[in-house]
Amino acid sequence: MKNKVLMGLAAIAMVAFLSSCGKVPQAKVDATNAAIAAAQTAEAAVYVPAEFAAVQDSMKAINAAIEVQKSKLFKKFGPITLKLDETLAAANKAATDAVAKKDEVKKEVETTMTDIKAVIEENKTLITKAPKGKEGAAVLEQIKTEMTTIEASVVEAQGLYDKGSFMDALNKVKAAKERAVGINTELKDAIAKVKGKGKPAVAPAAKPAAKPAAKPAAKPAAKPAAPKK
Repeated sequence: MKNKVLMGLAAIAMVAFLSSCGKVPQAKVDATNAAIAAAQTAEAAVYVPAEFAAVQDSMKAINAAIEVQKSKLFKKFGPITLKLDETLAAANKAATDAVAKKDEVKKEVETTMTDIKAVIEENKTLITKAPKGKEGAAVLEQIKTEMTTIEASVVEAQGLYDKGSFMDALNKVKAAKERAVGINTELKDAIAKVKGKGKPAVAPAAKPAAKPAAKPAAKPAAKPAAPKK
């Protein structure tokens, strides 16, 4: 009887031990969720989207694995705990990378804004030099309309930059710059063609150098006169 009681107590102790080892690592779950939230606040989804998506997918898999273990009598959270450690580190890295990328994009916007303003000013000068024939005048009107649209895009990009939406600002100003550079190339080509028409297509052939006049043949020397007898 005593042995049966001891065996029962031992079984209860074992179950209690296994249960204590099979508890959800809630502290680590909470810490990882907090790190993911911090990465979200740092706009990781905007500046490092692939990296942040991988973190989110990892956490979804962890939550699913936790639910599976909860349904078991003998729970095993060891592998999940290790995965939580990895995901926590990845979330912290995503937040750091997002901050760095955001600063990089901010600087790129500033550089691109300076570049496009220079191109716009050059285009305005080129428009005054572009050919203005019947077809040329119509094309120039189209270019002027396009330039107005480009300048409006630059203003919108500046507004996005001022609000801190650097990625949106970059996308808009890069598209505007591409269009402005295209117009710049078109205008320069048109001006170059007009200038080219004022020059002879082929340089005139050089005249052959005049040959020097032939020298007259030297006369033979006169023979001395015969002596008189």
